[in-house]
Amino acid sequence: MQSILEICAGSLASCLAAQQGGAQRVELCDNLLEGGTTPSYGTVALARDSLGIDLNVLIRPRGGDFLYTALEFETMARDIELCRKLGVNGVVLGMLTADGDIDGPGTRELVGLAGTMSVTFHRAFDMARDPIRALEEVIATGCARLLSSGQATTALDGADLLALLRQQAGQRLIVMPGAGVRAANIAELARRTGCHEFHASARAAVASGMRYRQPGLSMGAPGADEYLRKETAVDEVRALRAALDGAAA
Repeated sequence: MQSILEICAGSLASCLAAQQGGAQRVELCDNLLEGGTTPSYGTVALARDSLGIDLNVLIRPRGGDFLYTALEFETMARDIELCRKLGVNGVVLGMLTADGDIDGPGTRELVGLAGTMSVTFHRAFDMARDPIRALEEVIATGCARLLSSGQATTALDGADLLALLRQQAGQRLIVMPGAGVRAANIAELARRTGCHEFHASARAAVASGMRYRQPGLSMGAPGADEYLRKETAVDEVRALRAALDGAAA
């Protein structure tokens, strides 16, 4: 079985770098510093026009927790409808109840709206109170895939739980490790979890091209360097791809 490398891309440039580096799928999002939110219409449309690999889009109206209001739910529903019309391959979403369980009814409704698009339940799962029960709840919603770090800071730290979740899911759902996945650890992660799909950002720092910089004034968050951003790097993706292929050989 060939392993799948999915790259979390925060821009169209990162999408194209992921494709050039050998990834089979992109998860497109915005605001990665907040854990990711839904990208703009223009970004999704251009990505769909530009990519020859699968394109999944994050459906998350804001940062913070995963307990959503009725208005936020309607926002997600309309974003899913837009993704379907644009012909993307899948959407990525996650909803919890106030008590830390999977929001089954809400998730099932969004899965229904996705139609033929595949649905990945994202790392909201890692904030659920009981991962064994939560996995069954995710499967019951009709999601095809679960993105998880094994309820740990990194997927490698959560490898034991990820292996358990993969065994529990069997053929009913794909468990995809994500968080801190690097070329240096992806082979070990594959060995310890038995998983065949992996999620990484493969980012590197990119300096701003601005020559003039207004002294003493910042438009960014306090302490942030707005003249430095991170983008997916082709070489980082290639290194991940090579390490993953080597692990499968």
